[in-house]
Amino acid sequence: MSVTQQAPATRSEHDLIGDREIPVEAYWGVHSLRAKENFDITGTSLSGNPHLITALARVKQAAARANHELGLLDDARARAIDEACEAIANGSLHDQFIIDPIQGGAGTSTNMNANEVIANLALEIMGHAKGEYSYLHPNDHVNLSQSTNDAYPTAVNIATHFATQPLLAAMAVLENSCLAKAREFRSVVKMGRTQLQDAVPMTVGQEFGGWAVTLREDRDRLAESLSLVTEINLGATAIGTGLNAPAGYAESARAHLAELTGLPLTTSEDLIEATSDVGAFVHLSGVLKRVALKISKICNDLRLLSSGPRAGLNDLQLPAVQSGSSIMPGKVNPVIPEVVNQIAYQVVGYDMTVTMAAEGGQLQLNAFEPVIAHSIGLSLKHLTNGCLTLAARCIDGITVDEDALRRAVENSIGLVTALNPRLGYSASTSIALEALHSGRGVAELVLERGLLSAEDLNELLKPERLANLSD
Repeated sequence: MSVTQQAPATRSEHDLIGDREIPVEAYWGVHSLRAKENFDITGTSLSGNPHLITALARVKQAAARANHELGLLDDARARAIDEACEAIANGSLHDQFIIDPIQGGAGTSTNMNANEVIANLALEIMGHAKGEYSYLHPNDHVNLSQSTNDAYPTAVNIATHFATQPLLAAMAVLENSCLAKAREFRSVVKMGRTQLQDAVPMTVGQEFGGWAVTLREDRDRLAESLSLVTEINLGATAIGTGLNAPAGYAESARAHLAELTGLPLTTSEDLIEATSDVGAFVHLSGVLKRVALKISKICNDLRLLSSGPRAGLNDLQLPAVQSGSSIMPGKVNPVIPEVVNQIAYQVVGYDMTVTMAAEGGQLQLNAFEPVIAHSIGLSLKHLTNGCLTLAARCIDGITVDEDALRRAVENSIGLVTALNPRLGYSASTSIALEALHSGRGVAELVLERGLLSAEDLNELLKPERLANLSD
């Protein structure tokens, strides 16, 4: 080392394994360092999940207020912890949450990362240097009356609630895009299809309206599922017995946390059951899978309906957003529905991860909540982005060729179904068969056989009647 170079300044911290040198500017400590070294899994860190960091800060803040209220934490330490948590909840020091989201230890590393960052920021607020834990300790004071097994799950619940809000909003955006197209194409008649075969006429507006209802129903189901994550186990400590938490702590901490988050939080009726159970996340993940599958089905429809343009259905024209081929000039692919399909497949995989992690819980604790939280968080993020992308880059720009759709209806054998009540099933079947084998139109054959007058036929084939519109 040259005389002009100096070793980075460090501080020494100790844990049960031994001593380690920590960068003097770091707010995290020895427990976080070991966890960072042990869990190099996803290439990401907790800093990428601001909802979880904010929730952890609020849990620690509520705990400090409860401990101070019950006489376990003195004024100076309580104020410093409270101020530090408030700063972190408002976005400070998120880069100091360095642990990989997937980790062994049931979330202990995440909890300790939070304890250390909060403690060191609180020490600075009190006028001490980072690492001077004799004045304020990550475990003895920040983690007072808590265990990872109640603080971390409670934070995950709160983070999940807030992380779901952008998806609910994005689904509303996508629903409104479909509703706008339902209005725009309200009277544009096309052929409906069942089992990929011509069925009966409908309007393009009705098709988009059906998708909008699907999205609204799933948005309602998702909102309903959030009621389960407002039930928390804070105060349970290690396994649900409340060991080392004073009488009155659970209710005090819950009340403070409800005030800090604005959520209608309740304490689980049986804390032992709640500490080992992850059923709320299984349910929520299942609803996310439902949302993903429904949106993927819409994307399947969009790809089919826009197929062609000359040799496919070509009912819809999706906006061209990029060239489709490196070899075929002029080709444009349905890339937006395709990417959203892939999001759906990924969400189904995340749900399977949640399912297996829930099943893998043993005795009084589920050690796999980190991967549950990570999987649900990714599902929420990807679905949110997918809904917004599908709305803005695809649905909003869809157009139709009304004349071509009308000709397809008039030439379809399925048109005979609309005439069935007047002609009868036998005559309608005969017309359908002749139309199929001759290539002639249903309307043409009806007129040729004298089964209906041109006036009656035109009345029966009005767009409003074909699509069974109410007005």
